Amino acid sequence: MNSVLENIAVNTEETSYFQQVFTKQKEAAQNCTYINLDNRLVSLNKLEKILLNNQDAIAQAINKDFGNRAVQETLVSEIFGLLGGIKHSRKKLKQWMKPQKRHVGIAFFGAKNTVVAQAKGVIGVISPWNYPLFLALSPCISAIAAGNRCIVKMASNSQTLCHLLSKLIAEVFDDEVFAIIPGVSASEFTAQAWDHIVFTGSPEVGKKVMTSAAKHLTPVTLELGGKSPAIVADDFDIKEAAERILFAKYLNAGQTCVAPDYLFVPRSKVDQFVDLAKDIIKRRYPSIESKDFTSIIDDKAFNRLQTTLQDAVDKGAKAVNLCETGELNTQTRKIPPYIVINTSEDMLIMQDEIFGPLLPIKPYDDLDEVIGYINKNERPLALYIYSNKTQIQQEFINNTLSGGICINDSMLHVAQHDMPFGGIGNSGMGHYHGQEGFNEFSKLRPIFKQAKKSAGLALAPPYGEKFEKLTKAILKWKLY
Repeated sequence: MNSVLENIAVNTEETSYFQQVFTKQKEAAQNCTYINLDNRLVSLNKLEKILLNNQDAIAQAINKDFGNRAVQETLVSEIFGLLGGIKHSRKKLKQWMKPQKRHVGIAFFGAKNTVVAQAKGVIGVISPWNYPLFLALSPCISAIAAGNRCIVKMASNSQTLCHLLSKLIAEVFDDEVFAIIPGVSASEFTAQAWDHIVFTGSPEVGKKVMTSAAKHLTPVTLELGGKSPAIVADDFDIKEAAERILFAKYLNAGQTCVAPDYLFVPRSKVDQFVDLAKDIIKRRYPSIESKDFTSIIDDKAFNRLQTTLQDAVDKGAKAVNLCETGELNTQTRKIPPYIVINTSEDMLIMQDEIFGPLLPIKPYDDLDEVIGYINKNERPLALYIYSNKTQIQQEFINNTLSGGICINDSMLHVAQHDMPFGGIGNSGMGHYHGQEGFNEFSKLRPIFKQAKKSAGLALAPPYGEKFEKLTKAILKWKLY
């Protein structure tokens, strides 16, 4: 396992190599516009074997990039999801690729309409550091299933994993089909004339990616995160809610785009929730120096979170350290799980996506005020409603808008392979996963096939009595 990491060779001419691979893929896409089912399945199988045969090396590479992240966390939150996505795509791919029959309009008797999903060409994927494996490869599963070629640019904070994956993929894939290339700058990567580009990251950078893509009229899929709310309704068991919400919030030390960013709790239950949270965290993370608790990715992120927490305290909030045996540690970049109460809108913690182990609680008296608060802010990537009452569930579904919703749990919608994943507005655009991912990276090409005799010619001039009778018949019998 260690030898795999140690023997990663760094390409000193990665920029020129990137240009070579991009050109090679574009030419291959032009010369071979259709990759058949068998070859797509071969590629998916290759990717599956890479993941199965290199689990330990991948987890150790991610651990090294973070400074500390549990091997088990990588297995559960990244590898399992990718394997499930490959399995689902492989099972459904033949069905997705079938031409779709469509209705023929306006009296074209004998004609046929079909829609065929054709690959767009070369897909560029820009992935972040927080789930560096899953967010690099998940879009590629959809893109490869759709018959495309892919190049991935990984985050600068994920270079150990990036070099490992680059090596492993190069051993089994021709680079005209799939490549991960270290060392490529974002500006050079986005400047290319991609056939589609996928970016996961912040809204600010997403706007830059979209601006660059616009120069080539390149379609984009943006996954941008945001402040995703969780709401505990008064009817839901507060202990059960705490167990589920805190698992989702402090997984990966809160460095998750769909983590609950702030929490609405009935005013009368706030103290009870905090007491329960202390007990839960004590069981899960007896010490923040435990290998089970992830480090903050780098000093910049650590300092930002420290500033965010101090800003809240300075402005009147109460910060509750849920871990009795740990404080902020600059050496290991560990920040204990915190709950922050008595927050106000002028605090940084309520303005920007937190992306760390800090959970603000907003007490509420009425669910209408909760819906009003959510709707006055940017649309989130996820919304979590904890209630056993169908009426309350439906109220949030009907009266809010978010990328996705989980009812009575958090984040698990991302792991559902037969549902689309994507944001809306400030939290992103476009979808991938499952059939929606296949469609996202396909051109749904309409094909009209005329019958031996063209009924359309009956509508050609000169217009007269015959035309009038025909149009009346079309309207009478609704042949349009």
